[in-house]
Amino acid sequence: MTVIHVPGSKSVTARALFLAAAADGTSTLVRPLSSDDTEGFAEGLTALGYAVDRGAEAWRVTGRPSGPAAKDADVYCRDGATTARFLPALAAAGARGSYRFDASAQMRRRPLAPLTEALRTLGVDLRHEAAEGHHPLRIEAAGIKGGELTLDAGQSSQYLTALLMLGPLTAEGLTITVTDLVSAPYIEITLAMMRSFGVEVTRSGPGDTVFTVPPGGYRATTYAIEPDASTASYFFAAAALTGREVTVPGLGRGALQGDLRFVDVLRRMGAEVHMTNDATTVRSTGLLGGLTVNMRDISDTMPTLAAIAPFASGPVRIEDVGNTRVKECDRLEACAENLRRMGITVTTGPDWIEIRPGTPRPTEITTHGDHRVVMSFAVTALRTPGITYDDPGCVRKTFPRFHEVFAGFADLLNG
Repeated sequence: MTVIHVPGSKSVTARALFLAAAADGTSTLVRPLSSDDTEGFAEGLTALGYAVDRGAEAWRVTGRPSGPAAKDADVYCRDGATTARFLPALAAAGARGSYRFDASAQMRRRPLAPLTEALRTLGVDLRHEAAEGHHPLRIEAAGIKGGELTLDAGQSSQYLTALLMLGPLTAEGLTITVTDLVSAPYIEITLAMMRSFGVEVTRSGPGDTVFTVPPGGYRATTYAIEPDASTASYFFAAAALTGREVTVPGLGRGALQGDLRFVDVLRRMGAEVHMTNDATTVRSTGLLGGLTVNMRDISDTMPTLAAIAPFASGPVRIEDVGNTRVKECDRLEACAENLRRMGITVTTGPDWIEIRPGTPRPTEITTHGDHRVVMSFAVTALRTPGITYDDPGCVRKTFPRFHEVFAGFADLLNG
């Protein structure tokens, strides 16, 4: 059995940084992810005037419930969607200040409109400087009264997360009615973490689609960051593909992240999965069956499944993943493009992809600067030697040491 220690969750680290910055007191974040995205988030907080001490094993954040200490700041969000969507909401709640947010060309292409329109509905003075609904943007903060909102989060759950975390910082709280929601498990992460920082959100209405967030603020705490379930999917998929066994500690029955449900997909394909309270093990004979699967709620692992799909005994059809077209790149099309270059038959639709069995041939992967494209096809490379990448370094976004760690993992599998 091979044991792999996966770095901390990007999603959990980003939320923890927001909540700690908004809390009353100093919070300690244990084992946070250190990557381009999370370091960019921490630097954004520093630019806004929050005190962030990044140690080797823990980060300490001194919160400011009243909002940013800086009254004027220019924040560069790099490629980080959580940074680009969460920090404007945090800054908007401040009592007074002028804040400009910009991001990389890749992030500038990604949409913001549902979030910024919601902030405007709450009375926030917000202006997009170039394309409407995209970075760069400027916010003139003057506090937020709160109130009622209707939100379409069918494109990204991050819009809802940003507003939920904002709610306790408003004078009267927020009531958010959600008309559509993708990646729903990420909202469960948000609600659980808000609870850990002292805020309880209530849900009501048909399908629990109405979220009521009380005012009152957060309290500082010590918070341990669990391993990244999306990153773990590459190691689980590798075990399933090669007929080996891998255990990831720190991700078990009590894990917050919905992406751990990727192991259920592997189980349906024929792998064995064993889960304890604090670890998950996947083992396989290496023989995988085809399937049709809805991955709307775990769409960040869609590329992982696409990368091993050619080795299944039957077609693999992945449905309801239209939101993957507006990630770091059009992930659905990126997977199809690279698989076709490997000689695999692929068909796609607006929100689905179907992959036929075949023997992939080595090629240079067109990554589109997307870390998940690289890490997913690294799993393919376990059975297709010779695969290379046009931008292997883009893994720094979430896992800077991925190539080194995965190479060592591959050696263990082959040992």
